[in-house]
Amino acid sequence: MATDKFVPLGSYHEYAPEEMERRAASFYADLQRRRSVRHFSDRPVSRDVVRHCLAAAASAPSGANMQPWYFVAVGDPEVKREIRAAAETEEREFYLRRAGQEWLHALSALGTDCHKPFLEQAPYLIVVFAQPYSVAPDGVKVKHYFVRESVGIATGILVAAVHNAGLAALPYTPSRPQFLLRILGRPENERPFLVLVVGYPAEGAMVPVIEKKSFDEIASFI
Repeated sequence: MATDKFVPLGSYHEYAPEEMERRAASFYADLQRRRSVRHFSDRPVSRDVVRHCLAAAASAPSGANMQPWYFVAVGDPEVKREIRAAAETEEREFYLRRAGQEWLHALSALGTDCHKPFLEQAPYLIVVFAQPYSVAPDGVKVKHYFVRESVGIATGILVAAVHNAGLAALPYTPSRPQFLLRILGRPENERPFLVLVVGYPAEGAMVPVIEKKSFDEIASFI
């Protein structure tokens, strides 16, 4: 029954069981090809492609429909250079002083260090911010609910959308990322969540050998 707050569901599209299985298997097979890369080409990427990927991310469900996210797509070379410089300053502290041996051992298999050239090489850095609260026009703070869960779902959709568009991506979580607020001029109600590095992989890009857990290790039916 339609009211002023509810409308009939008109967007749902049902498929025959065989088609559902085919689509699910096809989507899984496509995402199986996805790899995080750290070597990017400087080939330009269409802003419209990035815009569509961001719009897909913003379609995510969120706690109380608060949509507690904000995305900044950074393509300006000077801003990317500033982000890289600030990130590498923090990363040097992390690798030399803050990170414990157990953490460094876990990272060693990925070949990461304090140098982050991809922050300049890739055509876009999509910086994802989480908003614990918003500010109403009258200045009152409005609490957001399930913020990290909601932003995490949106970021997952963003990663899938970028892959679906035919681009490569790297989820990068800077050590002590507060510098992103300053560089990008974001308000005090936002917290840096993640940087998604987006572009074409460099020719001859290499990725570490990894294994995913088996299905029985990550899921079960009851």
